[in-house]
Amino acid sequence: MPRVQDLKVKIFADGADLKGILEMAKLPHVKGFTTNPSLMRKAGVTDYEAFARNLLDQVKHHPISFEVFADDFAGMIAQGRIIASWGRNVNVKVPVMNTKGEFTGSVIRALAAEGVELNVTAIFTAEQVRQVAEALNPAVPAIVSVFAGRVADTGVDPVPMMRVCKDILVAKPKSELLWASPREILNIFQADEIGCHIITCTNDMISKLNLVGKDLFEYSREAVQIFHRDASASGFSIRSAKTAA
Repeated sequence: MPRVQDLKVKIFADGADLKGILEMAKLPHVKGFTTNPSLMRKAGVTDYEAFARNLLDQVKHHPISFEVFADDFAGMIAQGRIIASWGRNVNVKVPVMNTKGEFTGSVIRALAAEGVELNVTAIFTAEQVRQVAEALNPAVPAIVSVFAGRVADTGVDPVPMMRVCKDILVAKPKSELLWASPREILNIFQADEIGCHIITCTNDMISKLNLVGKDLFEYSREAVQIFHRDASASGFSIRSAKTAA
């Protein structure tokens, strides 16, 4: 397993906690940020634009993805143009479909034609990646976010599919493949081995990177020490069979 410093895949922190984002921005191995309306709601954000502009005022040298939330294509295009105007380091997140299941190809084409750098998100299949690739402007950088972690949640190994997705995007060299919603540190190394350009990680997952290369015997001993400490601190005891009778 390679060392963290040898990884080629870029780590983007995923979240909407301003304090946490600013802390992550200080780490040399964090190269960008992604967020979405659900994460913002969970973090207690009530003013979408104010939050985004405040963040962009403080994080100027990392790409940050902000998502449109309109459900009609005209609304998505209008919101995408506005979001793109907020800063040079903005990627406009566009879902691969609307709530009716309609492919957002016309939105992708329209915004990409205007030079908007997109992050096409909520992708679950290689066929969706193929559709997105056909809609992207080859002259404009873009991110293609495949929810590999959620695919794994269904019992399907996402690694073969991600290899196919990487091959599809070869035709669009300015487009980067992103492994979204990873579940464990191992996914970072899997994404790196496949050749994914980016992987999103929560702050908690990023904090686990210091475990990479840890001696497993010592890790085992530490686990036993924790169990013993907690049992002792709780005052647990087990009566003998004779005493219990």
